[in-house]
Amino acid sequence: MMRIEEYILQGKFQPDWEGFLENIQGKRLPRRVHFAELLVDPEIVAAFGERYLNVEVAPHPGDPKRAIERYVSFFSRLGYDYCLLVDVPGLTLQFPGRSRVGEDMALLSRGERTWVEEGRGIIASFADLERYPWPRVENFDFSLYEYLVSLLPEGMGLLVNACGGIFETVSENLLGLEGLSYLLYDEPELVVAVFQQVGEILLHFYRTLLDLPGVVGVFQGDDLGYKTSTFVSPQVLRQFVLPWHGKLSSLCHARGKCYFLHSCGMILPLMEEFIEEVQIDAFHSFQEEVFPVTAFKARYGHRVGVLGGVDVDYLACFEETKLRRYVRSVLEAGMQGGRYALGSGNSVANYIPLQNYLIMLDEGLQFSV
Repeated sequence: MMRIEEYILQGKFQPDWEGFLENIQGKRLPRRVHFAELLVDPEIVAAFGERYLNVEVAPHPGDPKRAIERYVSFFSRLGYDYCLLVDVPGLTLQFPGRSRVGEDMALLSRGERTWVEEGRGIIASFADLERYPWPRVENFDFSLYEYLVSLLPEGMGLLVNACGGIFETVSENLLGLEGLSYLLYDEPELVVAVFQQVGEILLHFYRTLLDLPGVVGVFQGDDLGYKTSTFVSPQVLRQFVLPWHGKLSSLCHARGKCYFLHSCGMILPLMEEFIEEVQIDAFHSFQEEVFPVTAFKARYGHRVGVLGGVDVDYLACFEETKLRRYVRSVLEAGMQGGRYALGSGNSVANYIPLQNYLIMLDEGLQFSV
């Protein structure tokens, strides 16, 4: 039996959000390896419950309170210092948009998977902007968050994520990446108006949410790039996107909360601005073929927290001996000087074997600090 399994079954873990944050902010060296994730697919949570808690339930329970209970139990049992729920209905703002549906071929398949529509979005004019059903924060029911906070064990914080992100929402849900590209030249005033609307809604939402007891900060996702470049030019992102992240970060810091950023792809041209101007507390999302977490830690780890970094492809495909050796190499580089927490490079997706995910955490539990 792995040591992580003993801890799971005996309930040995004690959350320590304050220790986690002090480590990430460089205020003290960690006493142990802390864990960090942005997203764990519900199929993984269900498989974990079946194996270790003797709970046989569907991955997507109809009652959001049941889903919340399962996620809180999952994060607590596995030694996380914070809870973050992204996939539970009723906890995030909804920006209706276009998407494509295809078969989910993952190891723990959910049957169907939605894919981003990259073409034209559902907003192409100011008339579309006026007709769009914008989410209204004043009508949002925060009672699920209150219920979530009531379940957190002592020492555990709650990080929140309102929606897919500023650029993601505009480029995926509203304008489409192709539509955004054309409108930047054909009607830039519309682009400004759409980013303004999305940014103001997120600010309004977080102003309310950050006041709830137990909420310790924001872990905002916003994918800005692919393997070799940003989706649009860095200049466009500096003009339309980074100022809104700066406002969200300033809001968090003014309330004594942290602001973590997740962004996939090659966004190194923007990293200085994210660290110095936006003032993110930590960065997440790494791929070995884009920019390995070990290289990022060496370059930026003395200035910003580093979260995760275990390449998802490796996590999904490596056999145990090779995976353990690789995770140890990440830990040896990441733990030097602190400001690091172990986790996947992107998310614990439903095509990652549960056993491999636990092996990663087991290496963290055994690592000598």
